[in-house]
Amino acid sequence: MLEVGCVRSKNATNILIKNLLDAFVAGFAYWLLGYALALGEGNSFIGYSNFAHHDLKPESFSLWFFHYVFAATAATIVSGAVAERCDFVAYLIYSTAITGFIYPVLVHWAWTSEGWLAKGFTYDHDGEALTIFYRDFSGSGIVHMLSGLAAFVGAKALGPRIGRYDEVTGEPRAIQGHSLVLAALGGFILLFGFLAFNAAAAGSLSGEGQGYLVSKIVVNTMMSGSSGGLVAMVITFIIGGSKWNFSNTLNGCLCAMCAICGCVDSIPSYIAVVIGALGGMQYMFFSWFVLNKFRVDDPLDAVAVHMGGGLLGVISVAFFHEEVGIFYNWNMESVLTLAWQCVGILAVVVWTGGTCGIMFGTLKALNILRVPLEYELKGLDIPKHGVSAYPTEAYGDDWGVESNDKVSVHNEDVVQTDTRNRKLNESNMTISNGSFESNVTATTHI
Repeated sequence: MLEVGCVRSKNATNILIKNLLDAFVAGFAYWLLGYALALGEGNSFIGYSNFAHHDLKPESFSLWFFHYVFAATAATIVSGAVAERCDFVAYLIYSTAITGFIYPVLVHWAWTSEGWLAKGFTYDHDGEALTIFYRDFSGSGIVHMLSGLAAFVGAKALGPRIGRYDEVTGEPRAIQGHSLVLAALGGFILLFGFLAFNAAAAGSLSGEGQGYLVSKIVVNTMMSGSSGGLVAMVITFIIGGSKWNFSNTLNGCLCAMCAICGCVDSIPSYIAVVIGALGGMQYMFFSWFVLNKFRVDDPLDAVAVHMGGGLLGVISVAFFHEEVGIFYNWNMESVLTLAWQCVGILAVVVWTGGTCGIMFGTLKALNILRVPLEYELKGLDIPKHGVSAYPTEAYGDDWGVESNDKVSVHNEDVVQTDTRNRKLNESNMTISNGSFESNVTATTHI
């Protein structure tokens, strides 16, 4: 709903089917390949067991489902950034690659006992062995930074939508989505879903202290989001002509919730407020920077929300984690933790940027990444999916029609003959050989 509200009505069906297929494609790809590469037994780089659930123990099914949802999340974030001009075949390819390969490899590195990021290293400090390892509780780096960076690479490879930048000045121009109400509904669902997204990373509700831990996670998630939304709203008011902007308020909240994922389980609530406020500021900066400096057209600001928030979240662990954060413990362990978190960021950037660069670059070279010009101008819904989300006939009414007007109904099609001198001479729409041609001749006199 957030995505479909932020695009124009001529592309609404295209967004709906892509979001639906995010779940289906991810389900198949993560079942066949993803889980094995991520959590199957293997080496420090990759797993290679349990393909297609072969020999998977029943007690691991819940773990499969949990990570499948995370993988689907990574894919759907990209679809928003490349909306309104990405070809459907290209969507199927990149969605499968992210959920079946790119995301699982990072999971193996960071969230398994075999992974090199999770293993870290041991440092001898004054006779005491310190084990330094990557920390990312519910995916600031592994989910959000990965997906935000993939969205950035995809949107950059595609190029901006037609009309996004002024042809003369080069300045960005706003392209308004068709329904702020639908976008708001999607935003509200996301805010509620984020509570479960983070809380489920605790892995269990049973056991000593687990109930408290889950409660703490939910509270910290809510406080960070509240803080981020308020800060983004105030910044927009100050620099945006004294306007209380809804979209920036929502995205500031979402960015803060992405940032809190890294250490949501290991901070007090007042630190969650601090991280949330930083997330609101991070969103505002990234949104401006990506649009104006990199000239990346992102209809949903997914890059700013997820890459910006994810980056902040990984760094926040090193500063605010109650056990190893610099804010609480200024010592060698905290400094080395900061260094290893930076290594984690570098790993996400190199792996995701490299694989996505190859993937999107290949799709572009094969000329299957972006839709033809005619499709983009007139909308993807009719030529790609055969149906409009808002058919024009649904807007008709009988007000002001004279009594001698004739209405005939045949085979569920309604043909109206309007005696107010309206004459429709010819309507012909042709879709052939990958081109979209529309020739409509109409004479209207009222």
